[in-house]
Amino acid sequence: MVPAPTPRPVAGCSLGERQSWAANELREWYLFPETLPGALSPSGYASVSDYVDALTATARSQNRDRYFTYVTSIAEETAYYEQGSSAGYGFRLSYDSGAARVFVIEAFENAPAIEAGLDRGTEILAIGTQASNVRAVASLYGSGGGQAVSDALGAGQAGAVRVLRVRALDGAERTVTLTQRDFSLDPVSSRYGVKIIEDGGQRVGYINLRTFISTADQQLRDGVGRLRAQGITNIIVDFRYNGGGLVSTAKLLGDLLGGNRQTSEVFSYVAFRPEKATQNRTEFFAPQPQSVSPTRIAFIGTAGTASASEQVINAMIPYLHSNAALIGTNTYGKPVGQIARDNAACDDRLRIVAFASQNAARQGDYYNGLAPFMEATCRANDDITYPLGDPREESVRQALNYLAGRSCTPIGGAGASASVARVRDVAVKRDLLTPARPSTFQRETPGAF
Repeated sequence: MVPAPTPRPVAGCSLGERQSWAANELREWYLFPETLPGALSPSGYASVSDYVDALTATARSQNRDRYFTYVTSIAEETAYYEQGSSAGYGFRLSYDSGAARVFVIEAFENAPAIEAGLDRGTEILAIGTQASNVRAVASLYGSGGGQAVSDALGAGQAGAVRVLRVRALDGAERTVTLTQRDFSLDPVSSRYGVKIIEDGGQRVGYINLRTFISTADQQLRDGVGRLRAQGITNIIVDFRYNGGGLVSTAKLLGDLLGGNRQTSEVFSYVAFRPEKATQNRTEFFAPQPQSVSPTRIAFIGTAGTASASEQVINAMIPYLHSNAALIGTNTYGKPVGQIARDNAACDDRLRIVAFASQNAARQGDYYNGLAPFMEATCRANDDITYPLGDPREESVRQALNYLAGRSCTPIGGAGASASVARVRDVAVKRDLLTPARPSTFQRETPGAF
């Protein structure tokens, strides 16, 4: 995402006025103007969001705008991008729809879930507002799929209480009561955000970035600087759940991974539609005092890896070629970015897909994910029975194999074997649990509640 151009004045905050404002902004800035309907009355739509969804339906059917254009709150988005501020339990969830099971795949520091002992690998068995109405997750699924589970957990609202029955990795079951509260998401975990892994006598740097927000900038500088000081040249960058965020933070991370890049070398091209070509720009690498000069980079990705995460990976392909690999599964596929158009009087921010991002080779057509464009890939499962950053965890282990030159199964091949897993459920494909109308926190931190 990029800063907003100067907004035009808005008449008022009635539903009709807000819908008209949104339509005008789309017609001026939308990257795919030819897909917008010539005329579409807003009268049949109960909200601005519903009307925007209808206006962008054609581009969505073409896989170019999968709800990337949306209306949000200025105050909510500002709080998230500047401070990581959000309300919730502080965990990230995934689900196995076939078996109707939900698991904690990550817990955030200084938040209710981890304080109650819920961490990666914990299964959510049942949810209720009080002990007397706890309902099994399987039953919720049967009534309405993932959305029913999401609804049972409730929207992010400080003070909301839920009673959960949970099962730990060792099989022990218990009931916990969680109260949602405001907390600041730490984009680089204090537990595993940046570390050095010893592998067969070699030292490998590990970086796990949860989301691209401004509070990540100094954490990334400090963490990468520690790797530089230790002479680390093989790097794992774990983007497996990173849904994107600020383009400026993506550019900084690219610079920190580009100690061997020149300031004349292109990080990315940003291209608006022809009528807005004056907004186009070229971003060049700008190595920082903390930058490392990688020999190889293993990027861990999944279907939850999108937008700014994909931009960083894509930027490295023309320079590192087969020395940059995608580990895990294919990424989401979002080679476009949004600008913000604000209707400040109504606290409306319209995030409009307005530009495409390309790497130095002018490659930016990865709407179906980055795997086909990577010169090296290794298939791996997301093994939730081990902590993130643990060398025994399958995606990290496959990343280490790649960095060491050991063989692996490419993404798109037969896939990794479940025989290496400690429990039967590890190799099951799971999806990140996301409500139909996610908050800013949930858009940029997929699966978060």
